[in-house]
Amino acid sequence: MPKTNLSIPVKHIARLAHIPITEEEEKALEVAFVETLLVVDQLKSVDVTDVAPTSQVTGLENVWRDDVAKVIDTFTQLEALANAKRQYQGFFVVPQVIDQD
Repeated sequence: MPKTNLSIPVKHIARLAHIPITEEEEKALEVAFVETLLVVDQLKSVDVTDVAPTSQVTGLENVWRDDVAKVIDTFTQLEALANAKRQYQGFFVVPQVIDQD
């Protein structure tokens, strides 16, 4: 591991992301995180005084259109709910996907 006094809470980050990791993966990720942070730290020392800010470099532009609802392309509420497995008072009912822990 690069010499540094950074302490990366890899297990905590993995737990927050609900990603199970082994001890070996934890060690490898800690090394990778530290290396990444060291590169970012090196980038901070680069003199960018005369460099113009850039948000994209391809020169391409988005093609926008007016956001207009086409009545012919929309469903009524009854049509939208027609194939729903479960519904309640005009709404779709779906299983809970977020833990309360």
